Amino acid sequence: MSSEPTPSFPPNAFRRQDESPDALFYQAPRFVTHIDDGAIAAVTQLYREYFPANSTLLDLMSSWVSHLPEEVAYQRVVGLGMNEAELRANPRLSAYVVQDLNRQPTLPFETASFDGAAICVSIDYLTQPVEVLRELGRVLRPEAPLVITFSNRCFPSKAIAAWHALDDHGHLQLVAQFLRAAGNWHAIELLDRSPRPRRSDPLFAVVARAGAGPAGQTEAES
Repeated sequence: MSSEPTPSFPPNAFRRQDESPDALFYQAPRFVTHIDDGAIAAVTQLYREYFPANSTLLDLMSSWVSHLPEEVAYQRVVGLGMNEAELRANPRLSAYVVQDLNRQPTLPFETASFDGAAICVSIDYLTQPVEVLRELGRVLRPEAPLVITFSNRCFPSKAIAAWHALDDHGHLQLVAQFLRAAGNWHAIELLDRSPRPRRSDPLFAVVARAGAGPAGQTEAES
């Protein structure tokens, strides 16, 4: 276990401009993509690299599309999101759960039941990210990968204050802080997978492995 202190967060770090119930905001389905084709391709490539075929995956904060590679077959993909119409329309999901993680961060899955998990362009909306990521570490098998991706787009009124206060590099560091505070992740990688030359949305990723990991393990940034 690392001897680093658990990171703390400033007061109001998780406040939002719009504190009305999220269920109201997400009540109407949005059948749109929130990043462009170049950034989507970068997400899909990450999934090729980290999620083996025939594995069981959790698509957290899911919607009508999961950006998984079309040529790869998975044993099971479970989506958890806010809008049932979007989840029902997602062709890659074997099953789905409608749940507001900001009200209920506990995941309704057994311990060590998934081989990998993804959070795509949504981490900035979590008001209890440490609790959610700790739960994710619980439901993944040891050493299973978590791939968190984000760009420079968001719904400004629903993104947390800490996100608004930081630039792209700061966002990478913030997500790594969330994982360290959760306490059950290791081998954290901070990645810039923005398409080159930059003609589309940027794409950044934080990847981590479930479990405490060996003592003294370091993080990598590229």
